[in-house]
Amino acid sequence: MKLVLFILGWLSFVLGVIGAFLPIIPTTPFLILAAFLFSKSSPRFHKWILNLPMAGAAIQDWQEHRVIRPRAKILCGSMILLSLFLIWNHPRILLVIKILVTVILGTVGSFVVTRKNYRP
Repeated sequence: MKLVLFILGWLSFVLGVIGAFLPIIPTTPFLILAAFLFSKSSPRFHKWILNLPMAGAAIQDWQEHRVIRPRAKILCGSMILLSLFLIWNHPRILLVIKILVTVILGTVGSFVVTRKNYRP
């Protein structure tokens, strides 16, 4: 079972890295998921992901306090708006896909905005 969790951890990490470059795929949720999966399968990689310069502190804030910092919220909201703008202004994307993506991104945005900003 640990091997499956470890592989899923790496898959989540790769999706998170891809999400850093593609506005459609969210980065932080995949990195948080990767940290969780590594915590269950590999203490070494769990420690490694928590010490990443770009995302480690945010992952640690989430794991310990369920906090999303204001800067991350602003970035998330900006990327969601950019994604929606690109999707809705692309004439070849089917309306049902546009609506589905809008609902998903709206749900993600609502979740992010309603989390605490700072550690207690």
